Amino acid sequence: MNAGPTAIIAEDEPLLRAEIRQAIASLWPQLEIVAEATDGNEAVRAFELNSPAILFLDVRMPGRSGLDVAAHVGGRAHIVFITAFDQHAMAAFEHGAVDYILKPLSTARLAMTVERVRQRTSTPPVDLGRMVAELRASIVPPRPYLQWLSVAHEDEIRLITVAEVCYLRADKKYTALVTDQSTYLLTASLKELKERLDPNMFWQIHRSAIVNVGAIETVYRTFRGALEIRLKGRSEVLPVSPAHTYQFRPA
Repeated sequence: MNAGPTAIIAEDEPLLRAEIRQAIASLWPQLEIVAEATDGNEAVRAFELNSPAILFLDVRMPGRSGLDVAAHVGGRAHIVFITAFDQHAMAAFEHGAVDYILKPLSTARLAMTVERVRQRTSTPPVDLGRMVAELRASIVPPRPYLQWLSVAHEDEIRLITVAEVCYLRADKKYTALVTDQSTYLLTASLKELKERLDPNMFWQIHRSAIVNVGAIETVYRTFRGALEIRLKGRSEVLPVSPAHTYQFRPA
């Protein structure tokens, strides 16, 4: 019996990556996921090591973007982009004879993608090297990362630079912004703020918490094996959920 096709999933959000992996296992059991990557550089290394038939690529990843990886791969694999972009980008993906998965994940859309890619595996992959420029032009540049946040304090509006933020925590209908001296409440959700913060500076460590990496003093493992964070200038300890411990692996 011939082995089924192989694939790599490159997605920096661990929960979404797990969702995609589980959905593919259900929709296409014969497809073997031979590697996963959390950034574009890992994706290139995994591709060269495993030579998969299919690549699931997040368009925006740390390091090389999904478009950079697609250009590197050329016509050596079928590409499926993972994206939250608008219809202009969707039209470009369709024109390029590639497929895409929309964020948030839709099982119905993924089922359609899997069927289309399954049919394409009998034909040579499309070389996206020359299409990357067109795809880039179709994608609206992201808004610049936040440099400061305005917070209400008594009868004043204070401006807090992002460097002053120790961490952000979901707090019922609000988000708590915590500095080394004070705590303020923001009306924006944690999810909204995450999308506007530099991911190299702010890491999600729990479903309800994002920490400023520069505010971390130590990361240690408890006797039960869980990770916890101590911050500079704060007494509380922040737990790291298992889904986010990969960020603290030794280099």
